[in-house]
Amino acid sequence: MYRQACWDEKLVYELSRPGVTGFTTPINPQEVREAGERSLGKVPKNLLRDSLNLPELSELTVVRHFTRLSQMNYSISTGFYPLGSCTMKYNPVVNNQLAELVADIHPLQPAETVQGCLEILYNLEQALKTLTGMDAFSMVPAAGAHGELVGCLIIRAYHSEKEGKPRPKIIVPDSAHGTNPASAAMAGFEVSVVRTREDGCVDLEMLEKMVDGDIAGIMLTNPNTIGLFEKDIEEIVRIMHQNDSLLYYDGANLNAIVGVARPGDMGFDIVHLNLHKTFSTPHGGGGPGAGPVGVVAKLAKYLPPPRVVKNSEGRFVLEDGGSSSIGPVKLFTGNFAVLLRAYAYILAMGGEGLRRAALYAVTSSNYLLSKVRQLRGVTLPFDPSRPRKHEFVVSLAKLRKETGLGALEVAKRLLDYGVHAPTIYFPLIVEEAFMVEPTETESKETLDNFYEVLSKVVQECYESPELVKSAPHNTAVGRINEAKASHPIHLTLSMRMKKRKQNEQNTSA
Repeated sequence: MYRQACWDEKLVYELSRPGVTGFTTPINPQEVREAGERSLGKVPKNLLRDSLNLPELSELTVVRHFTRLSQMNYSISTGFYPLGSCTMKYNPVVNNQLAELVADIHPLQPAETVQGCLEILYNLEQALKTLTGMDAFSMVPAAGAHGELVGCLIIRAYHSEKEGKPRPKIIVPDSAHGTNPASAAMAGFEVSVVRTREDGCVDLEMLEKMVDGDIAGIMLTNPNTIGLFEKDIEEIVRIMHQNDSLLYYDGANLNAIVGVARPGDMGFDIVHLNLHKTFSTPHGGGGPGAGPVGVVAKLAKYLPPPRVVKNSEGRFVLEDGGSSSIGPVKLFTGNFAVLLRAYAYILAMGGEGLRRAALYAVTSSNYLLSKVRQLRGVTLPFDPSRPRKHEFVVSLAKLRKETGLGALEVAKRLLDYGVHAPTIYFPLIVEEAFMVEPTETESKETLDNFYEVLSKVVQECYESPELVKSAPHNTAVGRINEAKASHPIHLTLSMRMKKRKQNEQNTSA
């Protein structure tokens, strides 16, 4: 049985001791201070700090502090992350080492001094164009949701320039990622929701009735969040383009079809890519991320600057956007180290390697689904006869009805077995949704273990419901008030209270 470390670790400032240091510098601190005062002579003294107020620690204390914190953490390096829609997969360490090689390059350096970096960005754009069927890309957007916003702004700019004013509405499926309607609203659009049919795809009849002169476009994920390919995509394209409405492709699920099918060939006009999902760059931890946006030729002039282009002399230069551009959306050329990791991954895999990765992801998903759907209390919504793509969504509504326990309780209990919980209660159109994405990087043994653990937990729901209801028991943090969990002080108190309780139990024993 898994048991997570639970150190009663103090804050780094609580560990600080006056005069303790873990490094020395050959530069005289007084000389540094005097030089700083000379260079900042024009800055009012009340704005200058006397100290950085950093903790004073030995190197050994720092190493032990962060090692203990890491032992209380769960990561892809320690276990399986079946988070549906998030694609938490292993990232090759060699890509991180490559990113370290450019750590000293500054974004304000003259273009002639960073030709190699600009060439990488240029080549990455060519690769992404080939893989998606788009005609131009911007590498600037900082993440998937940021790419969504950029895409919506491009849609707005297109209609504004062509019709003299923006169209007010964008269509979003009821199964869409939550960031889709949020991004559309931030771009100034009113969101119109199209429902999902019983087969898990967009309701074409409803869509056709919704489309009129107010509809600027549709935001669509394909495969969708149910894990099903939108089999009527050609008809959706016809309906939208007939109205001069644009199609925006949410690239969150591109990893299911990369190297097999291209959004551009389906008829999409705009694409954003989550590099961490398809092209193996870091995911989570607050960033940085990258969400490049690609467009068809007629929309290229709206892309945000700067863009890397090759001039007549074969040199790479940064080009500002023209008068039609939506304008800057982020400083500099994007998160270069993340983009570099993606480029290295694409080169290492090659076209056939990327295609195999997509096929492996789909195979893993359907293999695991074939086992999970047989568990007691588990049902498969939306056309159970169709295979899923890279992820699947089952419902635990029957389990909830029969035991009083559902997706939340099962997810919590999985933690006691050292398995990260899948995504729960998304998409909202599935009652007691339990969303699993195995990814292409996990072995059959890992998938079999996940099934065995899930099978045990489901059995416990029927035979030992209180054990599941009070889970998790073996983690550093037990069941807490989730409404307060976002506040660090509550998390700290919870950990210390659990540690104190464990100490009392050990003492009494």
